[in-house]
Amino acid sequence: MTDFFEIAHQWFDAFNNKDIDALIDLYDDDAEHYSPKLKISQPHTKGWIKGSDALRAWWNDAFERMPQLHYEIIKLMKDNEQVFMEYMRQNPGEPDLRVGEVLNISNGKIVMSRVYHS
Repeated sequence: MTDFFEIAHQWFDAFNNKDIDALIDLYDDDAEHYSPKLKISQPHTKGWIKGSDALRAWWNDAFERMPQLHYEIIKLMKDNEQVFMEYMRQNPGEPDLRVGEVLNISNGKIVMSRVYHS
């Protein structure tokens, strides 16, 4: 059985270490991702991207623009299909931002993720 908390911790480790390969490996090849920041920066997506290549491009851009971006876990909760991650988005020169993110997981891979900002 997949340990959703373990996947969440691996996600934070990969993100905070800017390890794009480890981050992408957590996702299904056809995973979907929603972010309000995507909706703003790439309006044609309506906030949604799909697939490993799109995820890689999105996060590579973020890592290049914000090399000191860091996420601090506040709380993790799970059920039998998803994990809810509450965390603080920290980037020098910007106010901290409280974030919620849901990872839907199937067969040990993230198949969908949705970000919510406070």
